[in-house]
Amino acid sequence: MDGKHKNLKSAAAFHGHTCPGLAIGVRVAGLALKEIFRGRAQDEEIVAIVENDSCAVDAIQLLTGCTLGKGNLILRDYGKQVYTFIRRPAKEGLTGEALRVSVDFRGPEETPREKEMWGRFSGGDRSEEVLKAVHARRSKKIKAIMEAADEELFSLRRLRMRPPCTARMLPSVRCEKCGEKMMETKMSLFGGRKLCRPCFEKETSCRD
Repeated sequence: MDGKHKNLKSAAAFHGHTCPGLAIGVRVAGLALKEIFRGRAQDEEIVAIVENDSCAVDAIQLLTGCTLGKGNLILRDYGKQVYTFIRRPAKEGLTGEALRVSVDFRGPEETPREKEMWGRFSGGDRSEEVLKAVHARRSKKIKAIMEAADEELFSLRRLRMRPPCTARMLPSVRCEKCGEKMMETKMSLFGGRKLCRPCFEKETSCRD
């Protein structure tokens, strides 16, 4: 088993299943690590900006070390299969080397039967016949993704970008309506009270 397939196996264990989206994430992460950073981030050395919330993002988190909790995984949910990786410069405030990866992959052409089975699956048919056909189609697509050359899967742009600031410890305050704690920088003022965003939205929403 080569490195790509080992990574797919590890990503599937983390994610919960194997699918074409996860395979795309494995290939995107592998490309970023090869082109931008020689190995998984130990801390915040790499920033990933992902433009969708698909299965691919789990593989990217696992393999690059970019996570939401560390602040070096940023979701901009545009529904686009685009991923940007920034290598942090030595000092904050400077631009860093970046790679923008756009997925161009078109899977193996569907046969008429595959189209029929997928249509039935989308319509709620979970018969053994349909599930077997859908599984076979997914397996074929995963195989094509894992075996394709990088240039067959992706369009690349090399950039210079300023990464976000590294994670900071910020004080917490209590919402004066619900009493729950929030980051000081996330509070909103309304009627002289410090409110969390959900309470602020309730207070300022239209009412009959």
